[in-house]
Amino acid sequence: QVQLVESGGGLVQPAGSLRLSCVVSGVIFSSKTVAWYRQAPGKQREWVAYISGENTYYANSVKGRFTISRDNAKNAVYLQMNGLKPEDTAVYYCNSLSGAWPWGQGTQVTVSS
Repeated sequence: QVQLVESGGGLVQPAGSLRLSCVVSGVIFSSKTVAWYRQAPGKQREWVAYISGENTYYANSVKGRFTISRDNAKNAVYLQMNGLKPEDTAVYYCNSLSGAWPWGQGTQVTVSS
């Protein structure tokens, strides 16, 4: 059974930074493409970044501000978020690129002054 545990969210001022973590269990992590998604109130969930091997991909809305990375020894994927904007406010989740794993609880990111 795949389990996802996200952490690291919080309240931050505009232009601030946060680093999100996701620990994945129940799957051979190193071979998987892993993505970060977010869902803002009243909006559909959207992907923001994914990592396949050492290759990374970003949604246009976060390109140049967010960095996705992984530590296969820890079965973890990270999202370094810099230059945060109010429109980044959302619950952030990790999952496979297809969203096939059971969703975790997510971690709330609120960007506000």
